[in-house]
Amino acid sequence: MTASTGLALYTRTARASSARVIGAYSTSFGLASRLLPRTVRGRVADVYALVRVADEIVDGPATEAGMGGADKRAVLDALEAETLSAIAHGFSANLVVHAFAVTARETGIGAELIRPFFESMRMDTREMPALDEEAYRRYIHGSAEVVGSMCLRAFATEDPRLRLDDELEEGARRLGAAFQKVNFLRDLADDVERLGRVYLPGVDPARFADVDKDRFVDEIAEDLTVASRAIVRLPPASRRATAAAAGLFDRLNERLRATPAAELLRRRVSVPRAEKLRVVARAALGRVPA
Repeated sequence: MTASTGLALYTRTARASSARVIGAYSTSFGLASRLLPRTVRGRVADVYALVRVADEIVDGPATEAGMGGADKRAVLDALEAETLSAIAHGFSANLVVHAFAVTARETGIGAELIRPFFESMRMDTREMPALDEEAYRRYIHGSAEVVGSMCLRAFATEDPRLRLDDELEEGARRLGAAFQKVNFLRDLADDVERLGRVYLPGVDPARFADVDKDRFVDEIAEDLTVASRAIVRLPPASRRATAAAAGLFDRLNERLRATPAAELLRRRVSVPRAEKLRVVARAALGRVPA
């Protein structure tokens, strides 16, 4: 087989499908990823696409198709098994899974990151009117912190001399956690009204107040501060792209800080495109949020 046929062609096609997923579903993350070298950008897209597909099984299309919680868990179980099998064998008939598996094999993403992710996804298929502190931390670890660790492994391929250590791992986890917590706050209305979920521990939506909101906004700001110490150590292009993503979520967090708690139960806060472009431009110039 030549590079234009067989497994090489199949892998290119699979990775093109992952790029379509990130382009269709993410504006902020997709915008920041444009600062990455092509190869690293492709690997990040491979991670994002699998995460997105799993999320769509939990909420949205699968629900619209009439699937209940048990059905969704069965599909997630099958997707997890297919992902681990594809990493072991280097092939999947599912294009998104195949692309992820190729990246996982190239970067060292293993079951220790994949299994907690799927466990958090399964949590979303069950009745979840509220999370206590322990369940909240466990959910964030699986749904966000391990995804940050996966992306870190993709970033590290930009410079083979980079050695992953505790500071880089902590920064990646805290950045992933910050992104997830921001989404918890900005999606509060939809989570409560449409999904019947309250991810934030100790929060009663009927009594959600500014003091509750500010507690989580402060937690997010601390996560971003810790993450910034690791971002400055990433290879140049990955540093700029990650700084752009962190900067976009920092702006979102500041908008959440300025928005009354009661209003978060009525609308979703966002950053205007012009402001997003300014943040990305600053990151492209090497300015990392502190």
